[in-house]
Amino acid sequence: MSSINENIEIICLLEGIYQKYGYDFRNYSQASVRRRLKLKLNSSNLPSYSAMLHKVLYEKDFFDSLLLDLTINVTEMFRDPTFYKALRSDIVPILKTYPHIKIWHAGCSTGEEVYSMAILLEEEGLLKRSLIYATDINELVLAKAKEGIFPLEKIKEYTTNYQRAGGTESFAEYYTASYDAVIMKKRLKDKIVFSQHNLATDGIFTEAHLIVCRNVLIYFNKELQNKVLGLFKDSLIRKGVLALGSKETIKFSNYANDFIELVGKEKIYGKIR
Repeated sequence: MSSINENIEIICLLEGIYQKYGYDFRNYSQASVRRRLKLKLNSSNLPSYSAMLHKVLYEKDFFDSLLLDLTINVTEMFRDPTFYKALRSDIVPILKTYPHIKIWHAGCSTGEEVYSMAILLEEEGLLKRSLIYATDINELVLAKAKEGIFPLEKIKEYTTNYQRAGGTESFAEYYTASYDAVIMKKRLKDKIVFSQHNLATDGIFTEAHLIVCRNVLIYFNKELQNKVLGLFKDSLIRKGVLALGSKETIKFSNYANDFIELVGKEKIYGKIR
C-alpha cells in the first residue's frame, strides 16, 4: 500500500468514525493514532484501512473494540504520588476556602485516579462538601469506573502509592476485599458523578474549582490542545486550579497568559481571571 493511498484511507477512516459515532480523532497526535490503527489492522487480519472502515460502519462491536485501542487507559491509584502530596500541601488550603467544591476529572479512564482524589478529600475533611465530576470519551471504561472494582493483585502497588502520596490512614479503610478484587467504599462513590464527555467536540462541562486532566493532552495535536485548554479556562471559576500531567504544559499555548504556576514541577496552574 503506497503511503499516499494509506494516508487517504486513514483520513477517511477517522472521518467515518466521526460522522457515524461522533468520536473525533482527527486532531489527535497522528503518530499515536497511526500506531494504534496499525496494531488493530494487523491483529484483525484486515487487508487495508478501507476494509477497517467498512467494519467500523457496519459492525458496532468492532468499533467498540477499536475505540478501546484508540483511547488511552493507562492509570493507577495515586499515580505519581508527588502530585497528590502537592495537592495536599498547596491546593487543599485553597479548596478549604470554598463552602462547596466542584472538581472536574477529565479523561478519568477506569477511575483509579478519581477514587484517589475522593480519598484525599475525605482525609482533608473536604469530601462531604465536594462533588467530583468524572468524564471520559469511552462509555465502556466509564462503566468500569462507576463500578469501582479493581484487581486485588494491584492493591499492594496502590497501597505503596497511597503511602508515598501522604496518606494518613490505612488504605484498607477505603475498600472491601472480595475474592480476587476490591470494591471501593460507597461513601466515596456517592460523591462522584460519572458522565461521558468528549473533549474534542463537547463544550463547557461545569463551573469547577479544580480541573484535573493528566496525561491526556499529550495525545492531541497543537490545535486540539489549544481548544481543550480554552475549554478548561472557561470551565474554571476565577482563580480556579488546573492540574495537567508531568509532560504537559500551558507555557507555549494560546492561554499561557491566563494562568500562573502554582506548583511548577507538578504542572499545577492557577487561573488568573
